[in-house]
Amino acid sequence: MKIALIGYGKMGKAIEEIALHRGHEILLKIDQPNLHEFTAEKLAMADVAIEFTSPHSASENVKKLLDFGVPVVCGSTGWTDQLEEMKAHCAASNGAFAYSSNYSVGVNIFFEINKKLAALMAPHNEYEVILEEIHHTQKKDAPSGTAITLAEQVLQDIKRKKQWVNELSDNPEDLEIISQREDPAPGTHSVKYSSVIDTIEITHTAHNRTGFATGAVLAAEFLKDRKGFFTMKDVLGL
Repeated sequence: MKIALIGYGKMGKAIEEIALHRGHEILLKIDQPNLHEFTAEKLAMADVAIEFTSPHSASENVKKLLDFGVPVVCGSTGWTDQLEEMKAHCAASNGAFAYSSNYSVGVNIFFEINKKLAALMAPHNEYEVILEEIHHTQKKDAPSGTAITLAEQVLQDIKRKKQWVNELSDNPEDLEIISQREDPAPGTHSVKYSSVIDTIEITHTAHNRTGFATGAVLAAEFLKDRKGFFTMKDVLGL
């Protein structure tokens, strides 16, 4: 495949390495110094674009790519308040769009474990639940998109919790997400249920960016020649 990279930071470089290793071609690399090349003409030969930029530019980038007729895999987090709008734009333009808060195969399996654990814990009100996430200091959003996904999954089953908050809280209806930023830390997410008797905790720890990059390339391979909106659940058949 011919892949366009929209965003060429640490994730863009990791994706490039994986894509080349899997036999793909990097057609174009768009970053701050060459934003003027982000045009329909430059992207005309791309089979798919992979977008990893920032919360402030992601939705506009996705919209442009869909308007250009380029299938897009988006990994930027912190902008999901606009996700439904982009899904509608994808449908209106008969485009192809994949979004997940985390493209790691391991994290997506972790999501399924989290949902199952929340369902099992739902009747047991004696357990208090809390989420923690640790990332590198350059991460631009808090809580992480992955932590938000985990929290929303917990809220589906733990009905005594009404909303997540990114702080410690005295309100028993708040699901606390505690965010820490320290280096080096590609990403650690924990969901902990504690009672006076015992503690049950599940944790996913990323050792590097390879898992995220590999998943994004897998999503790009899946998206080629498809139409519609997809997530990593579709890519992995979960």
